[in-house]
Amino acid sequence: MSNFNVPTRDEVSKNDQAIFDNLEKSIGFVPNIYASMGHSKNALGSYMKFLGAATSLNNKEKEVVNLAVSQINGCRYCQAAHTATGKMNGFTDDQIIELRKGEASWDNKTNVLAQTAQRIAATNGQIGADSLSAFHAAGYTKENLVDLIIAIGIITVTNLLHNVTEVPIDFPLAVEL
Repeated sequence: MSNFNVPTRDEVSKNDQAIFDNLEKSIGFVPNIYASMGHSKNALGSYMKFLGAATSLNNKEKEVVNLAVSQINGCRYCQAAHTATGKMNGFTDDQIIELRKGEASWDNKTNVLAQTAQRIAATNGQIGADSLSAFHAAGYTKENLVDLIIAIGIITVTNLLHNVTEVPIDFPLAVEL
C-alpha cells in the first residue's frame, strides 16, 4: 500500500480548490484520483482541460475506450470508476465486462473500437495495417483515430497515477476478470 495521501481541499492550490468545488457540485464528490493530482499545483487543471476537450467520440465511445484500456493497464481504480460511469452511459453489467475484455458482441462498430483501443494500448501503437483497415471498415474516420489515441492517453494518465500511488478506490469495486 502506498503512503501517497489524498489531499483535502484545504491542502491544494486556490485553482484546485475551485476545481474541487466544481466537482463537488457536478458529481457530488471529488474522486480520489482527481484529488491526488492536487499534489501538483498544475496537474489537475491541465488534466481537466484535456479531459473536457472537444472530441469526435461520443460519451459512450469514450467509455468503451476507458473500460478497455483500464483493463489492459490493470488499473483497479479506473475499472471501478468506469464501470459506474459506463452504467450511467447505458451499458449493462454484462456489456461492461465484455468491453473490459475488448469485445462487444452486441455491436460490430463498438467491438472494433474496443479491440482497437486495447491493441493500441497493449502494443504502444504498433497495431498494423489490418487493425487500421478494420477500424476504418467499421465506419471510423482518421479524425476518430486521432481522437481515439488522445482518449487512450487521457485514461492512461489516471491508470498510471493510480497504479503508482494506489490511492483508495472510492467507487464500488469492479468484478475482477
